[in-house]
Amino acid sequence: MLKRIAPLALAMCLALPFAAQAEYPSGPVTIIVPSNAGGSTDATARLFILSAKKFWPNAEFVVKNVGGSGGQKGFEEIAEAKPDGQTIGMVFTTQVVAHVVSKRARYTLDSFHVMGNVADDPEIVVVPATSPIKTLDEFAKAAKQKSLTVAVNGIGSDDFVAAKKFEERADVTFNLMPTKGSTEQKAAILGGHVDGSFMNLSQMFAQHKAAQARIIAILSKKRSEILPDVATGIEQGYPVEMTATRGFVAPAKVDPAILAKLDDLFQKVMADPEFLAACKKNNMYLLPMSGPEYVKYLKDEQADTQRYFEKNPW
Repeated sequence: MLKRIAPLALAMCLALPFAAQAEYPSGPVTIIVPSNAGGSTDATARLFILSAKKFWPNAEFVVKNVGGSGGQKGFEEIAEAKPDGQTIGMVFTTQVVAHVVSKRARYTLDSFHVMGNVADDPEIVVVPATSPIKTLDEFAKAAKQKSLTVAVNGIGSDDFVAAKKFEERADVTFNLMPTKGSTEQKAAILGGHVDGSFMNLSQMFAQHKAAQARIIAILSKKRSEILPDVATGIEQGYPVEMTATRGFVAPAKVDPAILAKLDDLFQKVMADPEFLAACKKNNMYLLPMSGPEYVKYLKDEQADTQRYFEKNPW
């Protein structure tokens, strides 16, 4: 009898890890968004969930907003989360690599398993609707006449680096005001509390169209299809380019079988026509990248940010 029980017990023990693995996800999947609610990264996560529920109908997804320090607090919480697949998160550039470059971060790119990238959101320069400034030349001239207060999304952010690059090109110095996210930047612009802001197109497109704010430049290689009347920085004589990417990651040490399921979910969402339509409706500019493609992009971005940091440390 014992001879028969022993092999059965062994088989059951060996099967337990596979049974537990098959149950994934075994509870709510938390998506850490390293910014406050209401911003473009937050909106991306919530649209992702709407589509993800179609493919994982029995799963529960929860957004956890962790704002502050230009995304650093959220990135660290993702990297340090229990590696069981129940916590994933979003990263965005240039912040995720800028904190590594400045040696402030408690993570490196190797701390993450990169699922892939969703969006590409070009940088803009925006002023309050009541501002007399309509061009980058006027913006630079005003900055030489008096100290302009300019909002950015934290030290080391894409906004911050773009502002510093513009200062260098225009030979000006702004009174840079770091904020906790795009929601705070919007309020500052709409309330006329700052002279300008460097931020992302999706964050101020609607307000510009409603004449509640004025976008005076887009910092990309070419004009935006949805904003064809706004000239690029290059066209205006200030060759400053900057864009934000927004992708999904998991802690690096999660079981490979679970990571494979997460990667599969990501690819299904990115191919979902309803998700793509929702992104377009919300003025999100898709730049799909697989995990390996986004890893290469992030490493290149880190190298470029490192070169700039060595010349202009913050």
